[in-house]
Amino acid sequence: MTLKVSAPDGVKVYNVTSGKTLPQWLSEGKKRSLRKDEDYRRRLELIQDFGFPAACQRIKASPDHNYIFATGYHPPQVRVYDLANLSVKFDRNLDAEIVDFQILTEDYSKAVFLCADRTLCFHARFGGYTKTRVPKFGRDLTYAPFLAELLIAGSSPEVYRMSLEEGRFMTPLTCRSPSVNACGISPTHGLFACAGDDGVLECFDLRQRKAAGYLDAAAAAGAAGQQLTALRFDDSGLHVAVGTQNGLVSLFDLRSQRPLVVKDHMYGSRIVDIKFHSGSGERGGMGGQRVISADTRIVKVWDASTGEGYTSIEPSAGGDINDICVWPGSGLIMMGCDAPRIEAYFIPSLGPAPRWASFLEGLTEELEERAPTLYDDYRFITRPELAKLGLDHLMGTSLLRAYMHGFFVDNRLYNKARAMMDPFAYETYRAQRIAKKVEDERAVRISIVKKLPKVNTKTAARLLAQDAAAAATAAVDGAAAAAAGEPAPAARRGPEPGAGASMLGDTRFGAMFEDADFTINEGSDEFKLLHPNAVKEKAAERRLLTEHFKEVLSDEDEDEPSDEEMEEDDGSEEDEGSEDSLEEMGEAPPKRVPARLNPKLRNGRGRGETGGRAALSVKDGGVKKPAHQVSMFAARDAGAADAYRRQESLAGLLSMPLSERVAGDSGKAFKHIGGSRELKFVARADREDGGGSGGRGGRGGRGRGGENGMSQRSDRGESEAGDSERRRERAPGGGDRGRGPRRQGIHLFAWWWSWRW
Repeated sequence: MTLKVSAPDGVKVYNVTSGKTLPQWLSEGKKRSLRKDEDYRRRLELIQDFGFPAACQRIKASPDHNYIFATGYHPPQVRVYDLANLSVKFDRNLDAEIVDFQILTEDYSKAVFLCADRTLCFHARFGGYTKTRVPKFGRDLTYAPFLAELLIAGSSPEVYRMSLEEGRFMTPLTCRSPSVNACGISPTHGLFACAGDDGVLECFDLRQRKAAGYLDAAAAAGAAGQQLTALRFDDSGLHVAVGTQNGLVSLFDLRSQRPLVVKDHMYGSRIVDIKFHSGSGERGGMGGQRVISADTRIVKVWDASTGEGYTSIEPSAGGDINDICVWPGSGLIMMGCDAPRIEAYFIPSLGPAPRWASFLEGLTEELEERAPTLYDDYRFITRPELAKLGLDHLMGTSLLRAYMHGFFVDNRLYNKARAMMDPFAYETYRAQRIAKKVEDERAVRISIVKKLPKVNTKTAARLLAQDAAAAATAAVDGAAAAAAGEPAPAARRGPEPGAGASMLGDTRFGAMFEDADFTINEGSDEFKLLHPNAVKEKAAERRLLTEHFKEVLSDEDEDEPSDEEMEEDDGSEEDEGSEDSLEEMGEAPPKRVPARLNPKLRNGRGRGETGGRAALSVKDGGVKKPAHQVSMFAARDAGAADAYRRQESLAGLLSMPLSERVAGDSGKAFKHIGGSRELKFVARADREDGGGSGGRGGRGGRGRGGENGMSQRSDRGESEAGDSERRRERAPGGGDRGRGPRRQGIHLFAWWWSWRW
């Protein structure tokens, strides 16, 4: 649950009725299904059922401030809300649309409604009491409590007076205007005023029942001939405000013919209501008074003495504004619009929350959606941005206003400085916009599957890898629990499955993977401080890559023998002699030079092997390369590729003698398929019989056989003559051709393998 907040001109305005609205005819099943709807769950209701099926027309508070009256149409209806329970006390339907109404008592017990069919409907606590009709269609209604008279203004020059004490119509008041749009009475001295459709403001003294004076208020405000549509006296009784058809609000002193202030709403729509506010918040002029005026589009709060704007409110639900209700002495403003919901806005700087809604004081700080402060003519910049623009010499002057970790600067000065620092900024921005539009059009024509974003690719890959690991762990735990017949275990600590993918698709983080300004520099000192293990993880990954993969640099390397194949040479001495003789004669074939020793191939571009070997492309990890080169790696074998996927090192296992590895794997059946033969054997413990001294001599003093019957390698010989004898002495096989005692199983397989090759 969050509160929508806006800050026009730096004044926070909270919408305390945000959220989805539901029609009354919606079934209970549909309402229950909305419990899973996030927007519906996060809604906030100031008062239960605070609205109407179609729209709200008028809204007023009772004099004792315990009830709220509101009227709506389609169907014509009145609702009374009990603020002690924050719910509807009762609602009643009428026969015609309600134009205006007045509360006759301190509470809800007596009220009168002026309807569009010229009917006055009187209601009591128990319901409708009586009805009467007025001679002309009424437009406004007011009540004089000191005379117990109703004053009805309408489409005629006469203002009809109905005495509630005698129960009959009295002599009407005759105005100069052909018709009256609005009327009002001062609560201080009882002066009655009428706003005519010809722009004339006329006042009456109800004790003498004749006009006390008149004024062409529209002409005085600079809008001659415009109709007056709204009228309101302040609490002092010395000032009156009128609104015109074209959106002007004029504040007059009764002792002067010239307006004190003229406020233009700038929308050109008629003024529907005017209120004076004297709260305990920030003080305005004229004893702390502010004027709250509303036209059909916007509500503006401005200073009564200077006319300077304080803040403004636009209805979020749309529709024209019909009426506003300002809670006395507080910052709560309610608006009746052409929308089902009655909107309520809370301005803490205008005044405190009402007593019946004191919870708003805490909610506004806890549940607000953080919104940037909006100023019309100023921009907030930080100190580095100020230095970048070359305006740091203005610090301490009136051109900069220090605020938090930066400054407010005039928009005109900011734009000039930016244009001087980067004169081609607009061309760059235009080119970026054109490129973005072209890319969007291409995406519409051709379906492009984007696996990873272009910006922060490693971060996106890491998030997706964490999702895959979390999903695999959850699947394994669930399968184990299902096999054991136990309930599914609780989620382990760590990222939830799908959290990374949701972050990539979240619009809040979209700029992180689209805008190059958000690129994460993993080589910066800040990144190393925040991620101290990143260097170790990269080094471990580089070691695994070097161990399990070999580098592929060119197409010629596909037929090149590996390092192990070059070290293993099972050829005889006769082969060496033939090769030497061919070399002496100059007819020997050219020898292949390994790619790592050939400088021409080292600078070439490699391509991965395709003969059943998995190739891996590494740009930043693995062996260090220039920034413009792409290193290609191929797995040494299938076991190495599996070990790399498991992030395991086989160096410790390969360094163990073969007997220890076989002893550790005793009891396991091995199967090998080669050619048309298939062998199975079971490893057994080593027997204590000695190996024969015979063995086939290899080049450089290498032999097979040995005391324990295991074939071992000697170091590579450096020469073929004198060093050969020393190698034979060091080699257990002795270097002479011969066969020693062989064990069953492993020796048979080794002999068959050497015979096959």
